Amino acid sequence: MLRLLPLAAAALLAGVCSAFVPASTFVSRTTASSAKKSYSSLYMVEGQGGQTYNKVFVAGGSKGVGRLVVDKLVGSGTGVVALVRSEEAAAELNALDGVTAVIGDAFDYKAVEGAMDGCDAAMSTLGGGTVEEGKQRVDYEGNSNVIEAAGILGVTRVVLITSIGCGSSKEAAPPSVFEVLKDVLSAKERAENILIKYYTNTNWTIIRPGGLKSEPATGKAILTEDNMAIGSIHREDVAALAIQALTSPKTKQKILSAVDPEITSAANVEGRVVEAFALV
Repeated sequence: MLRLLPLAAAALLAGVCSAFVPASTFVSRTTASSAKKSYSSLYMVEGQGGQTYNKVFVAGGSKGVGRLVVDKLVGSGTGVVALVRSEEAAAELNALDGVTAVIGDAFDYKAVEGAMDGCDAAMSTLGGGTVEEGKQRVDYEGNSNVIEAAGILGVTRVVLITSIGCGSSKEAAPPSVFEVLKDVLSAKERAENILIKYYTNTNWTIIRPGGLKSEPATGKAILTEDNMAIGSIHREDVAALAIQALTSPKTKQKILSAVDPEITSAANVEGRVVEAFALV
C-alpha cells in the first residue's frame, strides 16, 4: 500500500503560487481491477476501449503542464493546435511535427474560436499568478472562452485542468493557503461551474491537481474522486493523466483530483484511504 504523507510544503497549486501543508494524510488504494493495470500505458494517448482524436486544441500549451501535454500528444501521432501569445513560443511549437501554433490571446474569444475550429477535442491548462485588483483572470476569462468556443463549434470533448481547492475540494486545502489563493481558486471554480451547470450534453472532465512539482514523472500519480485528497504531483504526471483521461470512456462529466502517493514527507503517519479512479 502506498502512503500519501504530510508535505512540509507542497508546490504550486495548478501553476499559481506558494506551498501548502495537507490538513490530514492519506493512503492510496486502487481497486482490485485497477491494481492489475500497468503504468506502462500511462503516456498512451489512445486508452483501452477509449476514444481517439485527430486534432486536439490546447490552451496554455507553451509552458508547464500544457507544453508537456503538447509533447505527449505529438509523440502519439495526434495533431495539436496550440494557442500562444508570443512569436517565440509559436516558432518553437511549429517546429514540432503535427503542431500548429496560433498566435492569439485567450482573453480574445474570437482568437480562441478561430484557433479551435477544426479540432475534435479541447484541453485547457490556463492559469495565472497574481493580477492587479479589478483585472481579469485568465483562470476564468480564458477558460470560459475555451468552453464557449467548444460549445459553439460542436467540440464535444473538453478537459479542464484547475486545482485542488476549487469547488467540492475547497475543504482539502488548509485555510491559510486557501486564504492566499482564494481569488485564483474562485476564478477557476467559476470556469468549472460553466461546464457543470450549462454543458450537460458535453463530454467534459475536470482535473484538479495538487501542488505542482517539476521533477521527472514517477508514473505513480493517481486520479481520484475523493474531494479531500491533497498532496503534490509532478507536472509531467499531470499531463500524462490528463491525456489518459481525455480518451477514457469512464471520465465523462467526472471531477477528479490528481495527486502522487509516491511524493511523501519525512513523516510516517498513516492516514485514511484514498481510492484511485480506474481510467480503464
